[in-house]
Amino acid sequence: MKLSGDEFRHWDHKSITLLGMSGVGKTTLARKLRRHNWFHYSGDYRIGTRYLDEPILDNIKQHVMQIPFTRELLRSDSIYITNNLDIDNLKPLSSFLGKLGNPELGGLDLKEFKRRQELHRLAEVNSMNDVPEFMQRAREVYRYAHFVNDAGGSLCEMDDAVIKLLAQHTLILYIEATAEDEKELIARAERDPKPLYYQEAFLDEQLAEYMRERGLDYIALIEPDDFVRWVFPRLFRARIPRYEHIAASYGYTVGTDEVLAVASEQDFIDVIAGVLNRQGG
Repeated sequence: MKLSGDEFRHWDHKSITLLGMSGVGKTTLARKLRRHNWFHYSGDYRIGTRYLDEPILDNIKQHVMQIPFTRELLRSDSIYITNNLDIDNLKPLSSFLGKLGNPELGGLDLKEFKRRQELHRLAEVNSMNDVPEFMQRAREVYRYAHFVNDAGGSLCEMDDAVIKLLAQHTLILYIEATAEDEKELIARAERDPKPLYYQEAFLDEQLAEYMRERGLDYIALIEPDDFVRWVFPRLFRARIPRYEHIAASYGYTVGTDEVLAVASEQDFIDVIAGVLNRQGG
């Protein structure tokens, strides 16, 4: 969707998709906007509660069943397990996606890891295809004037059809990380390596290189956190051209400094109107 600054200002039902790496401020910005009559749609929340809820619970139950005491309670329906995922706590989803490597360190074998990656990909596609319906529900059911789609960092890995659908219904804003942001995000991944989604071809290529560098013959020898730390900078840099292509073709680019400066809805509107005028809306 392409708009001028004035068209954006006078848009009665503003609808935004936030695009960018996890950690650049998408969710922080969405939280600010939801205090001002904006419906906050979290793609990751939708994935975890709608499309991967059962696989997440099955994964947890498989671990619980390994403990004799809880196994009998679960089999006799004496206890139940629920998914307590919310917008601010995505750990159940993250734990299901998992990490590749040594099973004694919590790692997954390659076949199971790729199975979960594909489930996540399909769930992300479905969650983004749900956006037009939720825009309507946000207005008609919940009486929100505006809509912000807080998309996952892996949105850039999805097919063009998903991006085109979002561009048809929302204004896509790519939050571009600075060189300093890149350093901080990589340092954060070093401190706390989290499960990630990878395109299969990228995973195969990077995994082969990692195994050569580390002199490993088997996936089960991989230290799961070490692989995530090693691959994150490569994933980050591989995604940048994809983000830039989406922004150039379907949307606009806003800097993290501009996003951080937003303290109110009016600040946000002023910043985005300026971006649209500057980038030829």
